Amino acid sequence: MLNKPFRILVVLIGLIGAMLPLSLSAAPALDPANTIYLDLPSGRVVIRMLPGIAPRHVARIKELTRKGFYDGLTFHRVIPGFMAQTGDPQGDGSGGSGQQLQAEFSREQHIRGTVSMARASDPNSGDSQFFICFAPAPFLDGQYTVWGRVVSGMEFVDKVKAGTQYNNGAVSNPTRIVRMKVASDVKP
Repeated sequence: MLNKPFRILVVLIGLIGAMLPLSLSAAPALDPANTIYLDLPSGRVVIRMLPGIAPRHVARIKELTRKGFYDGLTFHRVIPGFMAQTGDPQGDGSGGSGQQLQAEFSREQHIRGTVSMARASDPNSGDSQFFICFAPAPFLDGQYTVWGRVVSGMEFVDKVKAGTQYNNGAVSNPTRIVRMKVASDVKP
């Protein structure tokens, strides 16, 4: 027979153990109004948008997505081990939608799956181009507006055709976005 303090300890450990799998496996449900489906030839990438830290950028991405702006655009700059960039209707990194956004820098880190706005040297020059990080890029933290995180389908981003570091990631015959949709707009 176990003494009373030891029985209490066993019960507490059992309770903690019973609760642990629930807390570790329970991921927050995605909000369809702030979720993007980015369909690539290899499969679907699901992006959770972060309106709490980049409300203007999230609103603009949703607006452009709903207009079909991103459908068919290329991943024109892809550097292995760094990032894949898209969102330029010119296909060479020089174009955009014509509406620059005020930067919304945050403490969010650029880790694998981070979705962030591309920009020129002016911090407030982000427009429609964005990139998805393949790996951590801490040198970008606080310098670029993070507006989303890939929550599934990163293996499809990994299959986007890449350029090289030597040509700044320029891609010949690049991978195209099949379509991009806000999840709440997709009918089941």
